[in-house]
Amino acid sequence: MTASPTILITGATDGLGRALAHLLADRGASLILHGRDAGRLGQTADEIAVRAGAARPRTVCADLAELAQVRLMSDELRELTGRLDVLVSNAGIGSGQPDGRERRTSADGYELRFAVNYLAGFLLTLDLLPLLRAAAPARVVNVASLGQHPLDFDDLMITHGYTGTRAYGQSKLAQIMSGFELASRVPARQVTVNSLHPATFMPTKMVTEEIGYSIDSISDGVAATSRLAIGPALAGVTGRFFDQSREARANAQAYDAAARAELWRRSLDLVAHPGLG
Repeated sequence: MTASPTILITGATDGLGRALAHLLADRGASLILHGRDAGRLGQTADEIAVRAGAARPRTVCADLAELAQVRLMSDELRELTGRLDVLVSNAGIGSGQPDGRERRTSADGYELRFAVNYLAGFLLTLDLLPLLRAAAPARVVNVASLGQHPLDFDDLMITHGYTGTRAYGQSKLAQIMSGFELASRVPARQVTVNSLHPATFMPTKMVTEEIGYSIDSISDGVAATSRLAIGPALAGVTGRFFDQSREARANAQAYDAAARAELWRRSLDLVAHPGLG
């Protein structure tokens, strides 16, 4: 990896993403920050530039609840850079407040947590693979969770028996499963793909408003995520799931090759993408 890697962080205006951006800027990375609120995104970029005493991070604004905006963001990113060393797919919504506990749908009519937490990152990763390959060896880091729920392929959008916790857990397991599948399809010498549970109940907005207390610190999550993003010990390591810095087992469905292939096929259909070719 170059001394000044180009790193895209989605969901960079709050919580883990914002703290990770500060750390990576301090370490000399060339950052591209994503957020859905242009004002907060600009403020975050300005703060990082002042603190790091470096060039202001580039920014891309998009609402991941609409796949058309994800595609436009991919186009914008291709104009901003010819290479991408690391994609940290961090943006997401939790199991309850401040995003609500009831079932809602995205602009494309998909269950909202599945759309934002999983499908948007799935599409973005596929769209940006040429930029990642141009920087080989590059890395994809999916910020997932230990909170996982098996996917019901007969009711992938959870029209029956919906809870925010189930929807969140399904979206996070989908991240891990597609990460395993992508890792099996792309050589590690080109791009590695790993997922992690960064920390437990960090004091982020979604945790404080829904849970009301924290266990681990945001610094714990930043340390684990930055290790996967730029840590030399992870060079060449792919297709793994980590609980912070420890390799861990995901839900059993993640190791079911048929289930992973089905999710891959269904996901390509849902985002209208041709695949890896």
